[in-house]
Amino acid sequence: MNIILVILDSLRQDHVGAYGNKWIVTPHLDAFAKEAVLFTRCYPDSLPTLPVRRALHTGLRTYPFREHRDYKGDFSGAPGWGPIPEEQTTVSEMLSKRGYRTAFITDCYHQFKPSRNFHRGFDQWTWIRGQETDKYLSGPVVPDEVIARHIPSGLKEHKRLWDFLRRYLTNNAYRVSEADYYPARVFGEAARWVSDNQDAEKCFLVVDSFDPHEPWDPPRYYRALYDPEEMDVDPIQSPYDRWRKHFTPREVKRLQANYAGEVTMVDRWFGHFMDALRVSGRLQDSVVAVISDHGHNLGHDPGDKGLVSKQGYPMTHAVADLVLMVRHPKGEGAGTRCDALCYNHDLTATLLALAGEKPEGKIDGVNVWPVARGKAKAIREYVTVAWGALVTVIDDRWWYNDNLWNEGPTLYRVKEDPELRKDLAARHPKVCKRMLQWALDDAGGTIPDILVRYKPRFGCTPYAD
Repeated sequence: MNIILVILDSLRQDHVGAYGNKWIVTPHLDAFAKEAVLFTRCYPDSLPTLPVRRALHTGLRTYPFREHRDYKGDFSGAPGWGPIPEEQTTVSEMLSKRGYRTAFITDCYHQFKPSRNFHRGFDQWTWIRGQETDKYLSGPVVPDEVIARHIPSGLKEHKRLWDFLRRYLTNNAYRVSEADYYPARVFGEAARWVSDNQDAEKCFLVVDSFDPHEPWDPPRYYRALYDPEEMDVDPIQSPYDRWRKHFTPREVKRLQANYAGEVTMVDRWFGHFMDALRVSGRLQDSVVAVISDHGHNLGHDPGDKGLVSKQGYPMTHAVADLVLMVRHPKGEGAGTRCDALCYNHDLTATLLALAGEKPEGKIDGVNVWPVARGKAKAIREYVTVAWGALVTVIDDRWWYNDNLWNEGPTLYRVKEDPELRKDLAARHPKVCKRMLQWALDDAGGTIPDILVRYKPRFGCTPYAD
């Protein structure tokens, strides 16, 4: 059986119709969900971008980051922000040795910066250049008046934002039509690979789309689905902060529409890729999985807690809840849902099991397919989601968020309080203690030295109060 893995960066679970959204346009993901098992409680073991992908490519946890160090050629986004350790075997390395033709197609530029090795073991890798501050094009430099249109009222003096958008808009000044946008290029290349490799007896394909990650700048007609009015200011970048400090309510509405428009554009080109799989016949002998790495707060309050950011504290459903759908070629479980707790690296173990492949050595992921099909009980009592030393522990009753030193615990009831509004930490100290101990157990029982050093470094976390 072939394995096809689609990763969508920053896709909020609650912005997909199949997960209950009533206003966003995602027809192709919704159609896929009808042919797949839809997982509702999948979480990353660690955040953000690169730690999530390390676990997906290996089936091994990234937390507690004991081997972390900074590398040349990139910033250090968080503990675990680095290459896949040399001693870890990737799925691509393993399957290539077993006769699979393997390919990796992505515009997630963090994976092909200097010192990275996420393409290790693939027979083909295709980098789609230019996202964010990828050092792709140095000119001609976009003029200030073009950048200014995307600067909200409260960030006019924010030099880093100006520099960030100057690089991004310079990288993408060539765009003329939708075919020049990243989802079209990523899924277009993936569709081409499917047609060019129809002779492969077995294949492993990873399609990793950085969109709908910010900057959120889809073609106007996608954004107009959610906000048809024109504005002088068109904000496209997250401030990683409380939105009221930087945006007017009208500006944050436009930002939300830009994100939603980008989600719909990604959905449209995912549909193009699925058509290629269907026409080629690959859907008849391939397990196909779609997973997000995390979401992003967009000021959809109260659930987003006044933030436009992703962060480890306060952790929100918008950031932590992953999209995960797995389609079996024989239709097993089509149109059903699985509410059991699971991790992103459980998907890796599950895909290998469905393809009849055993891991090379021990992995941390567990095959969740028997649980999804109702043939086994839940495999996880709880999950720990780590962003450095900031941890979120979730079980069937509670949602706990703190750092490993127990300096600011928050505790919510998962089912009764879906927007995480009523903090019960003071009323349930024993629950907090137990859940913190679970996070420490997952770290090996003690706080690693690397996390002690990272304690004052919050990455994308906007505030620590």
